[in-house]
Amino acid sequence: MADLERALRFDCGVLGFEITQRDGAQAAFVSAGDYHHIGLNTWESRGGSPPPAGTTGLYHTAILYPTRRALAVALRSVLEAGIVLDGASDHGVSEALYLRDPDENGVELYWDRPKEQWPRTPTGELAMFTRRLDLNGLLKEIESVPDAPKVDAGPRDL
Repeated sequence: MADLERALRFDCGVLGFEITQRDGAQAAFVSAGDYHHIGLNTWESRGGSPPPAGTTGLYHTAILYPTRRALAVALRSVLEAGIVLDGASDHGVSEALYLRDPDENGVELYWDRPKEQWPRTPTGELAMFTRRLDLNGLLKEIESVPDAPKVDAGPRDL
């Protein structure tokens, strides 16, 4: 990442992680629980630019939310921050939101359905798919929350 403070505003302010430890302006650990889950640093990248398209690097980071409601809260936070979604998909086994962090790294926010709800063929094989995720349907999980946003048709499928 190029800017630690900007990354912390995204990871903590938008995604809801908490800072568990800092090393000055160069590094921080953030958590969704009692220990650090993600280490952020600018040791080799302070002030750097995102890699150009078509080059090697990380495709995206995937962050698993424990429930559909928790994913809906994350969607609300992303929308309220004015972050544009790259996509939103229902994969049958999971529902996922795709976006970019401030350094243009791909981020997937998702929750897994319980295994007993996964789609199966008549012979019992897993039958994953990719369909457009109904974002308004997802936001209905938090409908009782004041000021829950509504979205138009939503982003394209991935």
